[in-house]
Formats: sequence, structure tokens, C-alpha cells
Amino acid sequence: MLLVDTHTHLDMPEYEGDLPEVIERARAQGVEYLLVVGTDLASSRKALSLAQANKGLYASVGVHPHGASNVTDKEWEELKGLVHSPKVVAVGETGLDYHHLFSPKESQQAVFRRHIELALEAHFPLIIHNREATADCLSTLKEYSARSPRGVFHCFGGSKETARECINMGFYISIGGPVTFPNAHRLREVVKSIPVERLLLETDCPYLSPQPQRGKRNEPAYIKYLLPVLAQLYNLTEEDIARITTFNAFQLFGMGTNRQEGKIAYTIRNSLYLNITNRCSNTCSFCPRLEKPYVKGYYLGLKKEPTVEAVLEAVGDNIGRYDEVVFCGYGEPTERLDILKEVANILKEKGARKIRLNTNGQGDLINGRPICAELAGLVDSVYISLNTPSADEYKELCSPGFEDMAYPALLAFTRQAKDSIPEVTLSVVDVPGLDVETCKEIARELGVNFRVRRYNDLG
Repeated sequence: MLLVDTHTHLDMPEYEGDLPEVIERARAQGVEYLLVVGTDLASSRKALSLAQANKGLYASVGVHPHGASNVTDKEWEELKGLVHSPKVVAVGETGLDYHHLFSPKESQQAVFRRHIELALEAHFPLIIHNREATADCLSTLKEYSARSPRGVFHCFGGSKETARECINMGFYISIGGPVTFPNAHRLREVVKSIPVERLLLETDCPYLSPQPQRGKRNEPAYIKYLLPVLAQLYNLTEEDIARITTFNAFQLFGMGTNRQEGKIAYTIRNSLYLNITNRCSNTCSFCPRLEKPYVKGYYLGLKKEPTVEAVLEAVGDNIGRYDEVVFCGYGEPTERLDILKEVANILKEKGARKIRLNTNGQGDLINGRPICAELAGLVDSVYISLNTPSADEYKELCSPGFEDMAYPALLAFTRQAKDSIPEVTLSVVDVPGLDVETCKEIARELGVNFRVRRYNDLG
């Protein structure tokens, strides 16, 4: 299990006696990447020095809002020079802190703007500290919206509304030890509202130790205590949380590598998903398939469509350990109906508990014949993407290649599926403005199940 601690202060005196052991304990827990975050010129220098001396360590350079009134122009110029050093991947810790006001608001705001300008010039993400200054923090960032600043709000403790606004601006949200505290009910509710694709993990060590180590010096190895809490909140496994947040950190900071071969078989929770094609007869406005073929930290872009043998090799042995096998991937599985049927038949023989098909319901049009009867005995469950309550809205939202034929064919497929497949579900993505109730009524009239899928939450 590979993990990233996206916010540490390993440059601080608390680690002078045992830093090598601290780093080794982190690696023993799978925390292979550590971001050391500067809070002034001196700590930024030390963060960079540590990063250059240790594999897997990276640095961010900046001035904490507490010290905003103390930074001189000469110091700022030297700090700007550090940005171009190898292993610097971010600008900050910067932002606004109105709790103690160790620096006046005006000084904090001015230095915050300097950091934003520096990050934009260097094409680096920002690491943002925000305490009791949300309105000013967000309004300052919005001044630069045309230039699309990016970054992370570290150790987030705000509201659902604030989290949504940060995410809409393109920022990530980082969560640390407080989410494990017994009384952190509000924070955990906020975390549940954050798409896991926008989540990062941090310790903020030596501060904010998670509950099992509360009262002790925090260190990167303790990031492991976040995993069971977040897995429960997101209804994912600890491995899912680790993989997704590591991928997110690599995406934002450019550390590690995102170069992956397209996955044919991949696991989310205890379901095995099969990605047999990237082709689809729809081009849905809410689907990032063509631009970002990633799902829950997996890359699904296929260089070529897999053979039956390649799919079975990717599946491996002991298929019975999964709750279900899902033909889904990043394309429409019925584009390769023969492969789907052959693989499903073999997996049934090998002991697959349940086989599900996720489809746009246009398999009859794609294959030029009714196909539901061919799926009988092979597919136990089918999820059909209804997406809209009318044909006109479907054309606008999904841009079907079959145009006017697509929506009626989807409904006809649903009716036929009831006769061949034990479990049939119509689903919609809760895109803004969708008439969910009318879609639900369509499912009721057809006598099938209904499910609402979260917008921008694949997998």
C-alpha cells in the first residue's frame, strides 16, 4: 500500500534527534513520499535541504501567514529563487490566519497575493492555510480565477459549503488527524461531501496527532490511522483510499509517476471491474472518458482492446473471492458483445458469485439485433444508464451516435432485460437540473429498480 503525506514539518526541532528513524518508520508503513512544507525562509531552506538529501522527500517553500509582516523584500527574493530548485514542487504554506493575528490582516493579504503570483509564474500548486478567514481567502483567490490557480487547502476544517466552493475553484482538500477524534462528527460529515478524487492525506506533523497517538508528537507513519476512518466514510477499502489519495497527490504535485498501462481488471471495494473497450456510442457531457480516463486512481486508457485470454490473465485465479464482477470500464461493454459473453461464461464456470453489466442500453442498436436473451444465465444484474426523463434531453446530455433511435432503444432494452436478467436497474447521474423524480417514475412504470449516481463520482 503506497501512501503520501502531503504536509509535514520535518524541518522542525522536534525531529532533530531521530529524523532518520522517523523517515524509516514512515516507509515501513508505506509512506514513501513526504512533502516538507516551509513556513519562512529558514525553514524553506531546510525543507529543501532535507528533500535533496532523502529519497522520496519533496519541498514546498513559503511564508506562513503568522510571519507575513516580518518578511523583507530581500528574503522574498531569496525565497523566489528557491522555487526553481530541484525537488521543490509547491508554493506555501501561505494563506490567511485571523485567529491569533500575529501579523495584521493587511500584511497577510499582501503576502498571500505574492505567493499566488509566484505559484502562477512557476506553474506550481499552492499549499493554503486558512483559519477564520474563509471569506477573504476565497475572494483573494477569485481575483486570479482567470489564471486558474490550483493547490490544496491543508488540514481542512471548514463547512460543506466552503469545501464545495474550494473544489469548484479546482482545489484539493487535505484531511489530517482531527478526522479521527471521537467528537469530530461535523468534520466527518464534511469529509463525506468531498469527492474522494479531490482528497489528500496529511499529518501536519509534529502537530495534530490522530486519536491513537493523541498527545504525542505526530509523525508521517501515523497517517495509517486515517485510513480506516476514511474508508468507512467513503464506503471504500483502506487500499482504495491509499491508492486514490496517492494518485491525487501525484497529479497535483508532480511527484511519483502517473504513467500507467491501461487496466483491464481493477478492484474497487470487493468488486472486480472489467475494462474491455474504450468505445462508446454516447459522448455524455458529464463523462470525462476522452479527457481523463481515470477511475478511483486507476488509468483505464487502453492502447488496444484485450482478447479473451488477456482479460482472463488480468482477472487471475480465485474469482470467487469477489462479491461481483462488473463489466464496466471506460467504454460501453456491449460494443464487444462476443468477448463479454465468452468471458462471463468462463468466469461463471470458475465460480464467480455475481456478474453485473453496466450499459447505456443501446446494445441492440450496436449489434443490430436484440441481445438480452443472449445474456440470460451469464449476467445476473444489469445497470442501464437512463440519465434523462425524455428523448430530447437525452440527445442534449448524452450526444448519442444513434441520435433519435437511442432513447427508445434504451427503454426497449430495459423491458426485454426483465425477461432475461434477474436484476434490472435504471440509473441516473444527479447532474444539476435533472428531474430525478420523473426518471424514478419511468423506472417504476417499467417495473425495475432505480438508482441515483453521484455527479463526478465514478466507480
